[in-house]
Amino acid sequence: MRHTRQNQNQFRPATLLYVEDDESLSFVTRDHLELQGYKITHCADGKTAKAAIENGQFDLCLLDVMLPETDGFTLAEEIRKKNTEVPILFLTARSLKEDRLHGLRLGADDYITKPFSIEELILKIEVFLRRSRIVSTPEPQEYTIGAYAFSYPNLELKYGEEVRRLTQKEADLLRYLIQHKNQVIKRGDILEKIWGENDYFLGRSLDVFISRLRKYLKEDDSIKVENIHGVGFCFHA
Repeated sequence: MRHTRQNQNQFRPATLLYVEDDESLSFVTRDHLELQGYKITHCADGKTAKAAIENGQFDLCLLDVMLPETDGFTLAEEIRKKNTEVPILFLTARSLKEDRLHGLRLGADDYITKPFSIEELILKIEVFLRRSRIVSTPEPQEYTIGAYAFSYPNLELKYGEEVRRLTQKEADLLRYLIQHKNQVIKRGDILEKIWGENDYFLGRSLDVFISRLRKYLKEDDSIKVENIHGVGFCFHA
């Protein structure tokens, strides 16, 4: 995959923060990503990455978990304090379910387990960047959900005077549930629409995000995200 994607030409080059301490892997990955037209800021340790986060704006972050100075989980927390919208992908040799779920709870959007193919990485990057660009369209999309007001363009969920800022994926999922209110939605359909593919670990990610939304909407008893065993979910409001 040496050609630059056509949709990249329609926008400014996407800026990626890439944090990886493996010199050989980072050289090869950075080279392929730059050939795709991405602008890469590479950091080899967590301390340097923290400085880059403070001083730069990124369209997507690729974080290794095991890093010198500061680990990837801590970096993800730092990024989320500054920016709740930017997609975060973990690149890691860790395959434990607990590590994956921990990263997702911190606000990460996806995992890619080493060794990975460059094609898979580029595909995932493009999916998240494309979704972010669609969301940035200034068309207003406001929703009333029971006692809540949800502003999709602003990623805000309001309950009275309380305002919660959602991550991009939380907002994507909540809007999808609202659009299919009182309908049984298959897990696979949600994963294909919001995550871009249907697999086991992304299914666990979906469960994490559903739990978050239930917590955010708990003040109104009329709102429920019903689990339909073996099928998916039904959103009632």
